[in-house]
Amino acid sequence: MIFQAGIENNNEGRSIAWALEHPGCFAYGVNADGALENLEGALNRYAGWILHHDTRTWLNFSESEIDIVINGTWDVYFINDELDKASEADGYSVESFFPYDWKPLTALDIKHGLDLLAWSREDLLQCIKGLSPEKRDAAYPGERWSINGILGHVGGAEWWYLDRLGLAFPRKQMSEEPLRRLEQVRANLASALHKLNEVKQVIGVDGEFWSPRKILRRALWHERDHTEHIRKLI
Repeated sequence: MIFQAGIENNNEGRSIAWALEHPGCFAYGVNADGALENLEGALNRYAGWILHHDTRTWLNFSESEIDIVINGTWDVYFINDELDKASEADGYSVESFFPYDWKPLTALDIKHGLDLLAWSREDLLQCIKGLSPEKRDAAYPGERWSINGILGHVGGAEWWYLDRLGLAFPRKQMSEEPLRRLEQVRANLASALHKLNEVKQVIGVDGEFWSPRKILRRALWHERDHTEHIRKLI
């Protein structure tokens, strides 16, 4: 079975291999070769994750059938507010956009995407289930955020992804309460996805390309990545 992969280098000092046809499936490595090597195991775990939630899984393959083809390679770089190239310290990152990200979402892509988003959110909420407000607000040595801070960040980032395509509600309406923010922004994302069937929209915003497929890819990556982050903290 052929899987299309995108390679993103220089993402916080590491490489990411994205399974582009399967949003929410990705692997890290110290370099591109390491990320690609790790993607095979990530695909197997991803298929198991889907099967755990839905016995009618749409992803069936054996380990011997994995054939990974590189769809594109992207080196993250940094620009400043004037859109000139800058150092990491003085700019913000311009992250991957692959040839596959140009493809419009189909009705089936959207259906699968909504299922994946629901399961990812279920995993996140299960991860923090039973934690007291004090535990969620506690600081961790060497960490930028508390658990509540991570939750707020996940919701805020998802809002930002939607804003790239002009699909977000006004920022001032976004709740400051982390769990309410997650619910509020996810409802906005689900509503937006329903309207993006076969939309061939690609927009350049602040020096970076965005499309419906890229938004779905990054939203699932971001939540699944931070769910694992929280698991490690607790």
